[in-house]
Amino acid sequence: MIPSIDIHSSVAVYVQIENHVQFAIASGRLKPGDQLPSVRELSERLGVNPNTVAKAYRDLEVMGLLYTRRGMGVFVNKNIESKCGEECRRRIISRLHEVVAEAKSAGMSRKEVISIVEASLAVDATPYGETPASLTAMAKQPKKTAKQS
Repeated sequence: MIPSIDIHSSVAVYVQIENHVQFAIASGRLKPGDQLPSVRELSERLGVNPNTVAKAYRDLEVMGLLYTRRGMGVFVNKNIESKCGEECRRRIISRLHEVVAEAKSAGMSRKEVISIVEASLAVDATPYGETPASLTAMAKQPKKTAKQS
């Protein structure tokens, strides 16, 4: 469910946990009624403070994605798959739009942006990890002139 978190990321650890749970629900890896790991179990697996996991679970409960059954655990709520998927897509589209606008402002060509997106799609990576060296190397490529674009 949560492959890993990156404590060096600019994204807070509890937000990474929340996002991983949302991604798992949106993609169907977590289904309504599925039980999540206990706070203690997940905190030990990820190597983070239990309060961090508890905060993420509380936030997800407030969002309506999870519910707690006292003495039983934390579970995925019913009828939230489409809501969760829509919210994930909205956030991702917004971030992609922002990145594309930045790329255009920095003078990158359409071809360069598409090339980077295609290379990113080809790499097996998880969110919040380090950028693969193959992608970082693309930043060192000489800027193409308008005729080459």
